Amino acid sequence: MVESTLCTVRYTDGNCQSEQLLGATHKSVARKPLDSTIEELLLCRDWETPKMTIRNAAGVVDINYWKGTLNPQPTVNWYLKRIDDAVNSVKTQTDGAPVTLLAHSAGGWLSRVYLLSKGTTGIDRLVTIGSPHSPPPQEAKVMDQTRGILTYVEQNCPGRFHSSIEYVTVAGKYIEGAGLRDQGASIAQKIVGAGYQQVCGNARVWGDGIIPIEAAHLHGADQVTLDGVYHSPLGAVVAVDGKTGRPWYGSPEVLPKWIHHISDTNESDSIVEVGNTLPPNL
Repeated sequence: MVESTLCTVRYTDGNCQSEQLLGATHKSVARKPLDSTIEELLLCRDWETPKMTIRNAAGVVDINYWKGTLNPQPTVNWYLKRIDDAVNSVKTQTDGAPVTLLAHSAGGWLSRVYLLSKGTTGIDRLVTIGSPHSPPPQEAKVMDQTRGILTYVEQNCPGRFHSSIEYVTVAGKYIEGAGLRDQGASIAQKIVGAGYQQVCGNARVWGDGIIPIEAAHLHGADQVTLDGVYHSPLGAVVAVDGKTGRPWYGSPEVLPKWIHHISDTNESDSIVEVGNTLPPNL
C-alpha cells in the first residue's frame, strides 16, 4: 500500500482561500502567494507516520487482507475521520464556502473513498497528483497493492463518479519502465518497471517513477500529464540555476503547470493559511 499521502482541504470565496492540512496543528493566520503556500504544503512531513503504519497494519489481521478483498471500512476509517474533521473545520470557518480536496499519492483514492462514504455536500472539486486510481487488471496476476481497496473503489465509484463535482488528475511522465529481462534497459528502468507492474500490471509504461500514467488518471476527469516530473521530493537536489535536479509536483518550476486547477482565482491571489505546514526543526 502506498504510504505517502497528503490531503489538503481548500475553500475559495473569490477573494481569499483557506487551507487545512490533515494531521497538522493550527497556527496564526498568515497570507502568502498561492504557489509558495502550496509548495510548503506539498513539502510537509507527517509526524504521525509511526501511528499511520500501526493503523494500516491493523488490516493484516483481516482475512480479506490476505485474500486481496479488503474493503476500505473499517481499515481506513481513522483517515476518513481526519479528512472529515478537516472538511468540517474549513466549512465552519468559511460559512459553507465550496471546498476543494487536493490529494497526493494514496491520498487520491482515500479522497474518493471519503466522497463515497460522506458525500459531496459542500465540496466542488477533487484534484489528485500522482495518485494510483485503478487496481492492476486480473489477467496481470499481480496483487492489488491496497489488498483489494482499490478494486472496491473502482467497482463502487469508477471514474468521475460524482457528476456534481470537478475531477482533475495530474500525472508525471518522468521515466519509462522496463521488464527485468529487457535488453538495453537501464537498471533504474528495470527497478521502476517492477514497481509499475505491481500498480498497473505492465512494466513497460511511462510514469512518475512510482505511479504509471495510466493508473494516475480517471475516466471523465480533466487529465494533466507533466513531462519530466517525479513522484515525490525524495532524492531531489537543487541545481546551480536554483531549479530542482529531479523536479516533482511541488517544485517551484512545476507548480505553475497545474496549480490553476485547484482554484478559480488568479495564481497571484493570496490565501489564508491555517495549517502548520512544516515541522519546527526544518
